[in-house]
Amino acid sequence: MSFHRRKILLIFACCMAALLFLIGRLGYLMIMKSEYYTTLAEDLHERERSIKAARGRILDRGGTVLADNRTVCTVSVIHSQITDAEQVIEMLCTELGMDEETVRARVEKNSSIERIKSNVDKETGDAIRSYGLDGVKVDEDYKRYYPYESMASKVLGFTGADNQGIIGLEVRYDEVLSGTPGTILTLTDARGIEIEDTAETRVEPAAGNDLTISLDYNIQQYVEQAAYKVLEEKQADSVSIIVMNPQNGEIYAMTNVPEFDLNDPYTLTEFYIGTQDSGESDEDAETALSDNGLDAVSSMTNEELQDALNRMWRNGCINDTYEPGSTFKIITAAAGLEEGVVTLSDTFYCPGYKLVDDRRIRCHKTAGHGSETFLEAAQNSYNPVFIEVGLRLGVDNYFKYFDQFGLNDKTGIDLPGEAATIMHKKENVGQVELATISFGQSFQITPIQLITTAASIVNGGIRITPHFAVSASDSDGTLTEVYQYEEGERILSEETSETMRYLLEQVVDGGSGKNAYIEGYRIGGKTATSETLPRGQGKYISSFVGFAPADDPQVICLCVINNPQGTYYGGTIAAPVVKDVFENILPYLGIEKSLSEKETAE
Repeated sequence: MSFHRRKILLIFACCMAALLFLIGRLGYLMIMKSEYYTTLAEDLHERERSIKAARGRILDRGGTVLADNRTVCTVSVIHSQITDAEQVIEMLCTELGMDEETVRARVEKNSSIERIKSNVDKETGDAIRSYGLDGVKVDEDYKRYYPYESMASKVLGFTGADNQGIIGLEVRYDEVLSGTPGTILTLTDARGIEIEDTAETRVEPAAGNDLTISLDYNIQQYVEQAAYKVLEEKQADSVSIIVMNPQNGEIYAMTNVPEFDLNDPYTLTEFYIGTQDSGESDEDAETALSDNGLDAVSSMTNEELQDALNRMWRNGCINDTYEPGSTFKIITAAAGLEEGVVTLSDTFYCPGYKLVDDRRIRCHKTAGHGSETFLEAAQNSYNPVFIEVGLRLGVDNYFKYFDQFGLNDKTGIDLPGEAATIMHKKENVGQVELATISFGQSFQITPIQLITTAASIVNGGIRITPHFAVSASDSDGTLTEVYQYEEGERILSEETSETMRYLLEQVVDGGSGKNAYIEGYRIGGKTATSETLPRGQGKYISSFVGFAPADDPQVICLCVINNPQGTYYGGTIAAPVVKDVFENILPYLGIEKSLSEKETAE
């Protein structure tokens, strides 16, 4: 065999071997790896669109829906499928009210799918769909909706465009309320054009769980009405009111007015724009807001606008601290009685001031009150007497009770952003500091901390955890979780708690809290008036904490009025607010009338 022929045979053998290898490899890929490569091919030609899950609702204790969902649409375009870009641009500008430049940039963007606008009203989405234009997609999803607009806005919170919680309960229980999104899968050819006569593959979304909370729609209404009334009458900066069950910490109402519209949370309200009521008619005020207010907003930098929004969203009941003033005498009295350094019958002398080291600390009655028992001093809130009780306790004991009562810790309320107590370091507290602490000045706490501690003192002496969440359930109404709150530690003996209830009832029966008295109901409480820092600017905080029935507390209410104009004494302007609230909610809660000691004597 010639060399040339052998060479041809060798080449032929190599080609046959290569061909057999390729046939074997192709068979392996087509048979053994068929499923794997089919999946890859489908993935290459599948286009995925997300379907939002319905967010769980928030319901009050009676089942009233406070946060719900509305069906809205997301409008998108698929660049490769558009056959008449100009027609699509014109239609979207008209239906969505968007400027041409923005719409054109998105329509002409060479992407697999481009979102034009989300949270579009369903009616508009249906209108866009009816055009039947190639490349335009309208998918239905959900937008958060709040039926009562501004009610409990700083408690409920709101969600963003992605349906995730931003503030309040919406963010605290986001995992409970959020569902699992679904998807729509469509097949396309190599050019990205959807293949006709192929069905969409849908993975349906799973709705989030409903959250039932302790807040009561009717009580919240009463509370907000009372808060707005005193806000307007006293031209105050803000008014905070909390209503709670002192036995278990369930919060029936919480407001920090002015509230804001949950359905439009990024629009500053008149108060936060800075437009104040100057006596104009409603029509004139509205014009002023639209002319001056909107001009003020447009002149803000992004940072200034965000700061203003943060102030509007801020829940002063838990996010802000303040000097509590005389309501804190509840803590001083309870510690003094528990430690045995004072009794209700102990006699004191009030000359109108108390000399501590080199400081003369005045009583609100500069002429003095003369001789009085501790009960009488508590009824009328005499500072020198409470200074004496604080000094008798001493720094070590006072800080012991401060810690024992839970004032060094946060309350653990189920809302984000709770502020902590601001207190002197123990080593920096001398006699003067101890004196001012004893009547509620020179340190700061939150309103939620004040009412929680007061509730724990009068409920028998058990520390409670303030909270909103009661239970969660799925879309079928099946309970998925019942929230449990462990009973706190005993902070006070039952005997001292009973004495405190009696003492605080006397404050309302004939003392500084008499403006909270309601005939036929046993009310206990304590007034407070404190000057804000820096001193000397004439700005005050007026407050009152009250509970009922005094012998077996079932409800407790705190009202804090920040910078009221004119008369600013807590007993004069804050106590009547709590009275107004109680007159509405005590019968509603089924709390029956019972004669007080004073009424029985009469």
